[in-house]
Amino acid sequence: MKTLILISFLFSFALVFSQEPTEAEKKLYDLIMTYRKEKGLPEIPLSKSLTIVAQTHVKDLHENQPVKGNCNLHSWSDKGEWSSCCYTSDHAKAECMWNKPKELTSYEGRGYEISHGTYGGEATPEGALNGWKRSTPHNNVIINKGIWDDEWKAIGVGMYKGFAVVWFGKETDE
Repeated sequence: MKTLILISFLFSFALVFSQEPTEAEKKLYDLIMTYRKEKGLPEIPLSKSLTIVAQTHVKDLHENQPVKGNCNLHSWSDKGEWSSCCYTSDHAKAECMWNKPKELTSYEGRGYEISHGTYGGEATPEGALNGWKRSTPHNNVIINKGIWDDEWKAIGVGMYKGFAVVWFGKETDE
């Protein structure tokens, strides 16, 4: 009986964390790749692991609302199978974000996230990308500028309700 319960749990866990990108997520990915191409930059391969992290995070943002007080959109709640953290504008807890791909998946490297959203609205691919393009720090991540001048080798995209996040990685993903 215990084996059956464990198999059922593992099957349920796999279903939750092995989602294919939604149409909106695919569109956001395509818009980002088009924008990068306009800047003379190469396409970034879509990562299953980073997409799982992105999809998990947007659902946490919407359902558990970890954005409170000084905690911004890179924060994670204490209501899931991950370590929680309050990410503040001074980047004091950056490691918490950077290590989420290793914590949640088999991805070997760090992840770097850009986020967009609000409670009560509906995020769109166009709205998210336009918001990031207007923000120099976020735009720099997308187009490998400034401190982000290394080549991205993996990208993951998540959209849910009012939130969109994109995770970038320097290591390839199988």
